[in-house]
Amino acid sequence: MAADVGGSGASGVAGSRVGRPVGEEEAVQMRRAVGGRTSSEPLLDDVNKAIIEQLQQDGRRSYAAMAAAVGLSEAAVRQRVQRLLDAGIMQIVAVTDPLRVGFKRQAMIGVRVTGDTRVVAEALSALPEVDYVVITAGSFDLLLEIVAEDDEHLISLVNDHIRTLPQVRETETFVYLRLVKQTYAWGVR
Repeated sequence: MAADVGGSGASGVAGSRVGRPVGEEEAVQMRRAVGGRTSSEPLLDDVNKAIIEQLQQDGRRSYAAMAAAVGLSEAAVRQRVQRLLDAGIMQIVAVTDPLRVGFKRQAMIGVRVTGDTRVVAEALSALPEVDYVVITAGSFDLLLEIVAEDDEHLISLVNDHIRTLPQVRETETFVYLRLVKQTYAWGVR
């Protein structure tokens, strides 16, 4: 759930977006959206990186506090944050622990497929219970993270929705017992 950045602060946690490769034309558009830079200039300058790091530490940090930390006016920080959001470089979201908000089961599912893994990844991404999908190199073709209401819901997801896809050859489910660490403060390079 993405949250808007308000006047006094942002609600949630900022994280960098990862995913599909970006074409050259799209990269130029993103550079312009972030700060009017040409394709030969870096996408993120040091100030934008500092703003992202501020939001990774506290997604509710006020524009005034970020402005003081990065040496810009509050209005300039607000504008830069909006450009970063519009360019898809970051999102500001509330991150919850699914086990503490009513979901009784969380699991990682390794999936082996036949054919195009991208097609299967897209199909599985459409399931509302799936919150994370990666195409991998290794013993599994895909890794999915899912949240389920209970064990019956987990069984239904695996048997009725994941294994029924014709390209899915095999699955292995890793049930989470406890979330020990989840961080979004890895900074930027």
